[in-house]
Amino acid sequence: MFGFVLRRFFSGATVILLVITATFFLLRIVPGGPFDKEKKLPEEIKRNIERKFHLDKPLYEQFMIYLSGVLRGDLGPSYKFVHRTANDIIKDTFPVSFKLGAISFLVSIFFGIAIGVFSAFRFGRTFESLFSFGISIPSFVFASFLILVFSVWLKILPPALWEGWKHYILPVATLSFGPALYIAKLTRTSTLMTLQEDFVKFAKAKGIGRFRFLLHVVSASLSSVFSVGGMLFAFLITGSFIVETVFAIPGMGRYFVLSVVDRDYPVVMALTLVFTTILVSMNILSEIAYAFFDPRAREKR
Repeated sequence: MFGFVLRRFFSGATVILLVITATFFLLRIVPGGPFDKEKKLPEEIKRNIERKFHLDKPLYEQFMIYLSGVLRGDLGPSYKFVHRTANDIIKDTFPVSFKLGAISFLVSIFFGIAIGVFSAFRFGRTFESLFSFGISIPSFVFASFLILVFSVWLKILPPALWEGWKHYILPVATLSFGPALYIAKLTRTSTLMTLQEDFVKFAKAKGIGRFRFLLHVVSASLSSVFSVGGMLFAFLITGSFIVETVFAIPGMGRYFVLSVVDRDYPVVMALTLVFTTILVSMNILSEIAYAFFDPRAREKR
């Protein structure tokens, strides 16, 4: 088991290094620079700014300077947000994105399992097409629909910002809508398969109560949901770019979009590092948990 964990750790570290390396060089290869949108600067001032941020050095030297800073925990200063570093931005935005993702994860799990189990017992297989249709709806379309109905027409919920509990409802509903339907579809399929198992038929033949029978089936059907839970949680924390932008939520996703547009290299790199680390870490934890409960997985890898 120790060897399996060690291999997963090194493979994850390799993935993170490859991602930040590719991101670093792609940002600098693409035409344009972080100060191109500013008003025309004298050449001497522009050279001084580039010297301050080491942009006058060769790319490989810039990359080594960046890596040495990462190893020290220094992700660099922001080019666009005056007197703020990438560390400051992550410190301010990560709790917001984490709260949004965590609440959306709990909502997705609760409603996904409930809808999936209910549809397995009450509806035929044609109901799966509704899940597929719902999953395919883009987030910005669903967000616009919710804002139109609940903010413009009914005027009962705020359309943006992140202040009180009412501001959480529309963003959480938007972010959890697709994952909840995906979990519902997964739960429904797993439940239908479980109902065909011999131990379920035996339990039903014994005449156990309806609640105990339902609990028996559901508990045996949730392994597939738990297997994707880690990656789903990571996705909801790191994949909220559109939702945070539409609802003007000051989270990592919104700052990532702004930083890409402004070519704020340190902030883009810092947020990419955080997103990649979260995704890779949750994937490793999921694999370790799966291997812990199923030793055959360790042998295959």
